Amino acid sequence: MCRYAAFIERRVSDTTILHFTLYVLRYSQMAHKRDYYEVLDVPRSASADDIKKAYRQKALSFHPDRNSGDKKSEEKFKEATEAYQILSDPQKRSAYDQYGHDAVGGGFGQGFSSAGFADIFEGIFEDFFGGSGRRAQSRARAGRDLRADVDILFEEAAFGTIKTISLEREEACSTCHGDGAMPGSGRKTCSVCHGTGQVMTSSGFFSIARTCHRCQGEGSFVEHPCTVCHGKGRMAFEKKVEVKIPAGVDNQMRLRVNGEGEAGYRGGPRGDLYVELHVKPHEIFTRQGQTVLCEVPVSFVQAALGAEIEVPTLGGPTTLKIPAGTQSGKVFRLKGKGIASLNGRGIGDEEVHIHVETPAHLSDRQKALLKEFAELSGEKVNPLSASFMQQVKGLFK
Repeated sequence: MCRYAAFIERRVSDTTILHFTLYVLRYSQMAHKRDYYEVLDVPRSASADDIKKAYRQKALSFHPDRNSGDKKSEEKFKEATEAYQILSDPQKRSAYDQYGHDAVGGGFGQGFSSAGFADIFEGIFEDFFGGSGRRAQSRARAGRDLRADVDILFEEAAFGTIKTISLEREEACSTCHGDGAMPGSGRKTCSVCHGTGQVMTSSGFFSIARTCHRCQGEGSFVEHPCTVCHGKGRMAFEKKVEVKIPAGVDNQMRLRVNGEGEAGYRGGPRGDLYVELHVKPHEIFTRQGQTVLCEVPVSFVQAALGAEIEVPTLGGPTTLKIPAGTQSGKVFRLKGKGIASLNGRGIGDEEVHIHVETPAHLSDRQKALLKEFAELSGEKVNPLSASFMQQVKGLFK
């Protein structure tokens, strides 16, 4: 660490301090990460099935859809998902069992071994005080993410579909290929910062690095701008993107389409496209998770005597047998007639809610027959109502 202390005495960049602080925060966050087995509440000897089952329970408990606006549940869901991604992969799990979080880097606060801490310092000082050529690489930036809203039908959400989305996004100019300069002219190295993108200002022991005012930190500038994009290197284009919507999606779910955002800068990666789904209400069906709900009207006679009725399902009409004496509000379940699970674990059911319709307009003959029915029953009200009235009387004794 002594040679780094010498660097600090000579030069301290405000940008360097910021990056150094971020690295330290990342390292300390890794040190406080919970053990993945503890996150899923399973022993280290747990089988793959045990891990899968434990994750499913955690995901169901903490899923954002079930805990809208609850940040703590959202964080626990992300933590459980991260743990499952590592422990469900045999190679990653083996590495994690041996080396812990150091072996499974990639996320914020992961991937720093104690032995590699000096490399962090070296990377910082090479970046800001020269020596590795990383400065030119750092100018590459990822493209901007885009968002699109898509309306889909209830059936499309249930079975999946493919939608074509029209986007206006920035792409590299076809004339200068994103360089911003006229073909053949190229970019010129900045004479102020000599290509570093920074100007050093000395004060006693310290040298402060600031963004070059001439090239705005680019290290180069365009002397003869492209006449097509006016030196921007980018232009807006209309683009059609096909998005595959999987079966089982729900309203306001967001899909990420990798690499379909705007083009990156200076060779940087493309951004992503985020598609927010809006499922149109259905005239007949509603849903609760994977279960489809449907209310079916039946006549008084059908409910009293029993009948075979035709009920709608997402896959087409089917026959349902209702027994004699069926009451309004009775629920029948049709197995496998619901919505597919997003994770591919089966299909939900359909619940048929019976609604008994009371005849509103009776002829004299119909009224007479109903009165005769009441007399034959020996009561002026039906048995269910009589039972209910007995319970009410019991409350006031």
